[in-house]
Amino acid sequence: MGIPNLKGRDLLSLADLTPTEMTDLLTVAQALKQGELRPTCASVLGLLFYKASTRTRVSFSVAMYQLGGQVIDLNPKVTQVGRGEPIIDTARVLDRYLDILAIRTFAQADLETFANYAEIPVINALTDLEHPCQILADLLTIQEEFDTLQGLTLTYLGDGNNVAHSLLLGCAMAGMHINVATPADYAPDPAVVQQAQSLALPGTKIQILTDAEAAVAGAHVLYTDVWASMGQEDLAAARIPIFAPYQINEALMAQADPGAIALHCLPAHRGEEISEGVMEGPQSRIWDQAENRMHAQKALMACLLGAV
Repeated sequence: MGIPNLKGRDLLSLADLTPTEMTDLLTVAQALKQGELRPTCASVLGLLFYKASTRTRVSFSVAMYQLGGQVIDLNPKVTQVGRGEPIIDTARVLDRYLDILAIRTFAQADLETFANYAEIPVINALTDLEHPCQILADLLTIQEEFDTLQGLTLTYLGDGNNVAHSLLLGCAMAGMHINVATPADYAPDPAVVQQAQSLALPGTKIQILTDAEAAVAGAHVLYTDVWASMGQEDLAAARIPIFAPYQINEALMAQADPGAIALHCLPAHRGEEISEGVMEGPQSRIWDQAENRMHAQKALMACLLGAV
């Protein structure tokens, strides 16, 4: 088994990994899930979340407890960061208390500032630009289903948001073809698309489309997210008619590969970006995907802490 040498590093973007490191990290996650590896580390994880979280908060916490460590919830509402303490000050202080820090915030630049001023590993637990830990779990779920990643086609439908960005990078590095289908004004950041193209394994196709039906034809994985991300709730109602053609429903699933699976990073608005029938249907792997957040993040923390 390949163990990636990630000790002491940060994960601010999936692009911080090489394709080989990402592949090896998924192998470690699978071994942890199956009980083939049992690393331990008496480390302290800090969770600094400026945004709401269920899966990320709980999965990181359980993963660290299972590794034998402890977790401190650094809620901005009850710490000085919520009163405007400068990031550079907070980062240097937390660096002296914690062994590892996961941050969920708005601006990628703020995350990078934390990482620049702290020597401990810093993990991106979601920013407006990327959501790398989610995609590690997604790739683990797809690999479990198909026994491989390379050569498969994933179609993402909806808003070209942080999840779409990290999917572009992760699929490119895994050798998976990826179609991103969005309304014309909601495409992913061109700079991220260009980065994905530069990282893609030879022969990997990356397509940015507006036609949902063309995007799903023959795809092995159909993936979606909410149409209005955190902080955009006031735009949700206006987006529904714009995004309606991109709903993952039974009709779109029928145009994908017969063995295709449906994924959603959650939370879901049933009846909007995904139909009830698909979410609860036999092609859904959404609950496996949610569980795999814990396994992927446990592997990531174990590698960053040098416990494997």
